[in-house]
Amino acid sequence: MAGRRVALKAVDWLAFAERVPPNQRAMFNNLKTRTDTIAAKLNSLPEKPVTIDWSFYRANVAKAGMVDQFEKKYSALVIPEAVDTQTAKIDAQEGEANKAAAAYVEASKARITQYEAELEKFNIMIPFDQMTIEDLNHTFPETKLDKEKNPYWPHKPIAEL
Repeated sequence: MAGRRVALKAVDWLAFAERVPPNQRAMFNNLKTRTDTIAAKLNSLPEKPVTIDWSFYRANVAKAGMVDQFEKKYSALVIPEAVDTQTAKIDAQEGEANKAAAAYVEASKARITQYEAELEKFNIMIPFDQMTIEDLNHTFPETKLDKEKNPYWPHKPIAEL
């Protein structure tokens, strides 16, 4: 049985265990135990099934032709192996997820450079307790009040309040 087995991806149980949260450790241990049990049972099976001694049955079965009929049906029996239809879909999803992750990393790097530039602006800025109103309006233009357009206090449109 071991020779006909399909080569599957081996599970890295140590890396898997590192990612399991503490509250799910018991479920992980149950999964590992169950997987090991199934693998041991599968490995204990012989590679080829035990051959049937048809001559023994021909000598001991009273009805003539019955063993020949069973032997013919047994030799004609073909058990189809399972066809893997999901691996291609999973690989496609993995590829899409890797592309999305790479795009996210690139976008994050762009945001980091933007934030670093903004942080540098704040580092070289005059401290707030030493700023005048003109310094504040120069550093942060959105704080400048338009007294000509909005002559009454708070010198901003009502919608912006």
